[in-house]
Amino acid sequence: MGPGARPVSIPDDVDDVGVVKERGIVELPLRVRWSGPERRYDLRDRRQRALVYEQVLAEGTDDDVRRFIDVNDLIDLWPDLVLPRHVRAAWSRWLRERRSIVVAC
Repeated sequence: MGPGARPVSIPDDVDDVGVVKERGIVELPLRVRWSGPERRYDLRDRRQRALVYEQVLAEGTDDDVRRFIDVNDLIDLWPDLVLPRHVRAAWSRWLRERRSIVVAC
């Protein structure tokens, strides 16, 4: 089983305005940031926000995605994110179907 066999978490309500998103300084759960020392990220900083998005989209559960991923920020960060191919393809499909936005896979 390779990394492409792992399901990509895209909860149905990720884009719901009622879902509260993390802001400011955050620390990722161990299941998301499982290697390296604990680290805090400032989501107000674009580069640090991109790092959080890369880790959460690749390793996070539905709850992690709901908590950390703002779809508008995802669209803005998209060209700069380094994601596994299967994650990029799944989110590209979701953005096309749910937001009518075409982004590169």
